[in-house]
Amino acid sequence: MTGEEIVLGPLPKGITPAREGMRNKVWNVLGHTYSMKAASESSFAFETLDPPGTGVPPHVHPTQDEHIYILEGVFTLYLDGKWETAGPGDTVRMPKGLPHAYYNRGEGMTRGLFWVSPAGKLATLFDQLHNLTDPAEVVRVSALHDVDFLPPGSVEGA
Repeated sequence: MTGEEIVLGPLPKGITPAREGMRNKVWNVLGHTYSMKAASESSFAFETLDPPGTGVPPHVHPTQDEHIYILEGVFTLYLDGKWETAGPGDTVRMPKGLPHAYYNRGEGMTRGLFWVSPAGKLATLFDQLHNLTDPAEVVRVSALHDVDFLPPGSVEGA
């Protein structure tokens, strides 16, 4: 990860080359690799690479709509009380306020393009989560950045 601060403004024009993060901004968040693809006041996009057995537990973005375009593998998703799967080419829509989670329960890597709108504090959150190893600290810091995790055990199968 670079030490550059992310300053959100209008969406800059340009091309982000394949498999590269915007300005090479890459985060390691509890075993996931997140690579920034675009950032502006109105939206924030990042690519994930998720090893088998990893996931993001149930949480809510109270101020952001979130989408995932599945590039590789199969994501197991919790969407507002229901478990579903999505694979390559599928788009997952998670409106603000919707409890959701995603996991890689397969044997290979998964990869997805995520984006949120508006950008909110998510890029700043990723800066603060980079290389943290304590899940409780991830939950605490996330709550300060408008990402609210549901209590452990509140969702069966999570």
